[in-house]
Amino acid sequence: MDILVIIITTSIIALIFVMLTFAFIKRKQSSKYKKEISNLDLEKNQLVGVPILSEISKVKELVKTDNLKNKLNDWDTTFKLIKDEEVPKINDMISDVEFLVDKKDYKQAIRKIAYIEMEIMALKKKSAMLVDEIRVITTSEQRNRSAITKLKINYRELESKFQRTKKDYGVVADSIEKRLNEIEEKFQDFESAMDINDYVLVEKIVNELEDQINNMKIIVEEVPSIVLTSSVILPNKIEEITTLYFRMLRDGYPLDYLNVEYNIKEIKDKNSKIIENLKELIIGDSKIELKTMIEYFNSLYIDFDREKESKDIFKENTKSLKYKLDKINKIVKDIYLQIDDIKATYDLTEEAINKFSELNKKLEKLNEDYKILVSHGNGHTFAYSKLVDELDGVNTKLSRLQDDLDYQLRSITSMKDDETRAKEELESIQDVLKQAKNRLKEYKIPVIPSSYFIELKEAQDAIREVAKELDKKPIVIKILNIRVDTARDLVFKIYNKTNDMVKLVKNCESAIVYGNRYRSEYKVVDEAVGAATTLFERGQYQLSYDKVINALETIDNTIKDKFG
Repeated sequence: MDILVIIITTSIIALIFVMLTFAFIKRKQSSKYKKEISNLDLEKNQLVGVPILSEISKVKELVKTDNLKNKLNDWDTTFKLIKDEEVPKINDMISDVEFLVDKKDYKQAIRKIAYIEMEIMALKKKSAMLVDEIRVITTSEQRNRSAITKLKINYRELESKFQRTKKDYGVVADSIEKRLNEIEEKFQDFESAMDINDYVLVEKIVNELEDQINNMKIIVEEVPSIVLTSSVILPNKIEEITTLYFRMLRDGYPLDYLNVEYNIKEIKDKNSKIIENLKELIIGDSKIELKTMIEYFNSLYIDFDREKESKDIFKENTKSLKYKLDKINKIVKDIYLQIDDIKATYDLTEEAINKFSELNKKLEKLNEDYKILVSHGNGHTFAYSKLVDELDGVNTKLSRLQDDLDYQLRSITSMKDDETRAKEELESIQDVLKQAKNRLKEYKIPVIPSSYFIELKEAQDAIREVAKELDKKPIVIKILNIRVDTARDLVFKIYNKTNDMVKLVKNCESAIVYGNRYRSEYKVVDEAVGAATTLFERGQYQLSYDKVINALETIDNTIKDKFG
């Protein structure tokens, strides 16, 4: 029973604590929003505070002209709009927020507070702009007096510099002097406006003076160099180029492609326009345009020099190209004169013959191109620099044709060389075969193997095939080379076989003779020599030699060195 009472009591106390805590939090939250509302109300009241009223009062004391009076009316209207419409509107919104907070509708209150803050911020900017606008007038005298003082110093410096160097401005001097006088009058207008407190006009005059003096500073600094270039340097360039241009035309240089006369006319017109603009004190892009004109004339000097140089190069290159063309023309002509004999002598392919025809057509075209270029050069119809480029193109094509022709000539020359080499090879291998036969005759061998005669016949047949190929017309070089290689291999094979066989027979005979001296003393030698002799007489020379040498080695281990 006591435990139940304790539990109930504890629960009641906890519930009361939670309720008190919740009430405390709500009270604190309500206090927070009310403080924010109070701050918003304070900011709202400051929107129509002393600064605006103070500045408007100052202006009222200065009003002497309609301009300023109209401005003041505008400012009053703006101030009343803020005070009588905008601020009450914010005041109503603050009251709405207070009501929402009292209702504890904090969610809606937060949204409303945020909107009020934006409205106050916008109105602050509007008020600040109004104050700044009014202060332009209330601080006008001191500020503009200071500005005018600086402007007068700058103006006097410009005027002094102009007067010292007036002759450097040429035809523009009167316009500059007139503009300086206008600026002087503008300073007087400033004083007149200040006397009647027309601060709206004062602001306008100061801004105009600043713009005019800054513009005059540019004019005073840049016009002398523009006048010098436009009235002295450029006309001199035009005169020099014109003289040089007509002199080169007289000497036969085709310069139409440069459009010199048209460009000079355009430049004169542009220069006249620049001078007219300068009289109106309009500089614009005059410096850039004049620089471009001067650069154009400088480039013409380079073009003229290139034409002079190209004329000499053209004459030299035409001679060089003529020499090359004549040389190749002669070679091709000789080939065509001999082409029938070459076709009859060698088995030329249709492709090879067609290539000569193509080369001849290309050569004819290059000859024609060369004549046209020389004609243009003699007739002065095209610029020499362009003719040199065209001539270089013909020269390049001729070099390629020369390479192709050399390749074709090497092909024919190679055939002739192969034919000559085949004839020389034929004589050589015939001589080698003759040597082999003579060697065989010199040393009478008892029995010659039948295989030797077969190989000898093959070699002789191969030689006859080479002779047949050389007698054919046209000669098929590929087959001829194969025949020569085959004959050479077979002849050297029989030549080497003859030498080996003669050597073996001689060694075998010598070994048998040497073994005879030991037959009476050594039975093994006696039997071996007898057997070897029988084998020798049958033509089995290698077996005979091995038989006697093996027997002799039993009594003399250096025997192979003696008969090897």
